[in-house]
Amino acid sequence: MARTPFDRTARVNSLLRQVLAELLEFEVKDPRTRGLTLTEVEVTGDLREAKVYVCGPPALDREAALAGLRRASGFLRREVGHRIRLRATPQLHFFYDDSLDYGARIEARLRDLGLGDAAADEPDEPDETGEADDDGPAGT
Repeated sequence: MARTPFDRTARVNSLLRQVLAELLEFEVKDPRTRGLTLTEVEVTGDLREAKVYVCGPPALDREAALAGLRRASGFLRREVGHRIRLRATPQLHFFYDDSLDYGARIEARLRDLGLGDAAADEPDEPDETGEADDDGPAGT
């Protein structure tokens, strides 16, 4: 069975994300990085560079958080090198992930228009026996 050329990068993405999340949670002492969540890690094909996407609470100062991550990047890269066996430890580049904020804005607009969560707000339709379907397992 032949392997696709992206198997290794996908595995490194996953492992790098796991290690960086752990380091951010327990090792980085910079208060500007508190409350950040890693959303995605993308390494290049040669595994020499990695784009690290983070998000945080709405009250978070994005520029300060990214500055804190850039300041800690040397420490993070060294720790990644100790924990993951790679020929070369990737250079880390940090970006703020706006996709969650974008999704929340779209959801809020849909709710304002009365289109959001309409299916979840409606009661279940009674079936031919007159009982509402509770989406439970059949026969219970």
